[in-house]
Amino acid sequence: MNEADALARSWREARLPAAGVHLDSAACSRQSLAAIEAAAAHARHESEVGGYVAAQAAGHVLDAGRAGIAALTGMSSDDVIFTTGSGNALHLLLGAWPMERTVACLPGEYGPNLAEFAANDFTWQVLPVDGLGRVDPEAARRMLGDAPPAMVHLTAIASHRGVVQPVAAVAEVCRELGVPLVVDAAQALAHIDCVVEADAVYSSSRKWTAGPRGVGVLAVRPALADLLQSPPWAGSMSALECLELGEANVAARVGFSVAVGQHLAAGPEAVHRRLAAVGRATRTALAEVVGWRVVEPDDEPTAITTLAPTDGADPVQVRARLIDEHGLVTTAAGIERAPMELTTPVLRVSPHVDASTEDIAALVAALSAVT
Repeated sequence: MNEADALARSWREARLPAAGVHLDSAACSRQSLAAIEAAAAHARHESEVGGYVAAQAAGHVLDAGRAGIAALTGMSSDDVIFTTGSGNALHLLLGAWPMERTVACLPGEYGPNLAEFAANDFTWQVLPVDGLGRVDPEAARRMLGDAPPAMVHLTAIASHRGVVQPVAAVAEVCRELGVPLVVDAAQALAHIDCVVEADAVYSSSRKWTAGPRGVGVLAVRPALADLLQSPPWAGSMSALECLELGEANVAARVGFSVAVGQHLAAGPEAVHRRLAAVGRATRTALAEVVGWRVVEPDDEPTAITTLAPTDGADPVQVRARLIDEHGLVTTAAGIERAPMELTTPVLRVSPHVDASTEDIAALVAALSAVT
């Protein structure tokens, strides 16, 4: 059995059988039984000894989760805090932002991120990109050098398009100019290599790491973390530590920590290779479906395939019919996901490492039938 087949088999064996065909990992992957059972065991322990005692007892598991995220982002465990998700992580970071409130971001920036910028009084300029929405690092160097913002915010893989941004090249530009780089890794963590020299990285649990909903992470390097604004009651606590305080679903954090451990045990590079191969196979198959255009290049190293309708199909209705009539789960991405760039809704397909050729063939047949 080759590496890809072994990885797919172990992924399936770690989970309940899918009810249908799940091709929606960019929205929410299927949790493993180990992650579910770890969260449930913690909830039972809360019932036995109380939530705060149980949280203290789970400290070693949460520390392991932080260490795992640190390994995946190239930071240290002390740089990592838990949040309730990607949006919450950005909200916390922007609320404590210590410098001028100006940001450079993608024209395809995620809509809720733009709302967070606006709510925190940030003004933004857009980075220069090519026809796929991918940053041109040299053009960015010239633009940022002429008018440096206080932050560059880069969504490593967008919500509406499975194109990888040149994060490492942008990080180099930001280091040269002394501008902090913040990376939205909601679609990137456990999907592509996220060990880059960013000043802050944040992500969610429920996507490619296949953890529970309602939990995420924020990792901030000390050079930036030491500048964050502390609340007046902080005392000896750092500003970063203060951001993690508050009511928390510790059971979900435990489940997420287990999911991160499983990803590391599977081998991140092997997962990346398998996801890229699944993406190539999916795009090749879907390129033949009449009425849709595959947006990503065939060899884009992601498992996300975006389909733009060419003959007036409604992605929202198509998604609903794929679920109701064929048991196939995908995402209909509306223009609100990228309001500065997206002009029509698209259909997003995002299988994980367990996707089979039969799954993709079923999608092709079903999509042809409902279009």
